[in-house]
Amino acid sequence: MSKRLTSEIDVDAPPERVWEVLTAFPSYADWNPFIVRAEGEARAGARLTLRMQPVGGRAMTLRPTVVEAVGGQRLRWLGRLGVPGLLDAEHSFRLEPRPGGRTHLVQDEVFRGVLVPLVGRSLDRGTRPAFRLMDRALKERAEGSRTSPGA
Repeated sequence: MSKRLTSEIDVDAPPERVWEVLTAFPSYADWNPFIVRAEGEARAGARLTLRMQPVGGRAMTLRPTVVEAVGGQRLRWLGRLGVPGLLDAEHSFRLEPRPGGRTHLVQDEVFRGVLVPLVGRSLDRGTRPAFRLMDRALKERAEGSRTSPGA
């Protein structure tokens, strides 16, 4: 069984700027309403520590592995709950350049495993709206001050 959540937003900043904000993990606590704390590096093979806060739900800490990091283009990680096949989640961000130095950001997560039928509704209620909140906050941060990578 699988379930996909997707959100999209246009950002008035080039992909390189969106990438700077997206990969400045220590700054997440300052702006990100969904991933409220993040540690690690945006490079393939790296382990991240992410504190996620779904809307109306309990925060949880996950330790996914980065499976792809292409500067200014794509960031993808894979997380698992327990053993493979129980609940696996592959999260990705795609940064698509648009005319005028803009970016179309696509945030996507595919959940697979035997627990998907049991958690599907909570994903729709808590995780999907959290994606949208994060998208808007990332847009605001990327479009704001460009004085430092985390700003």
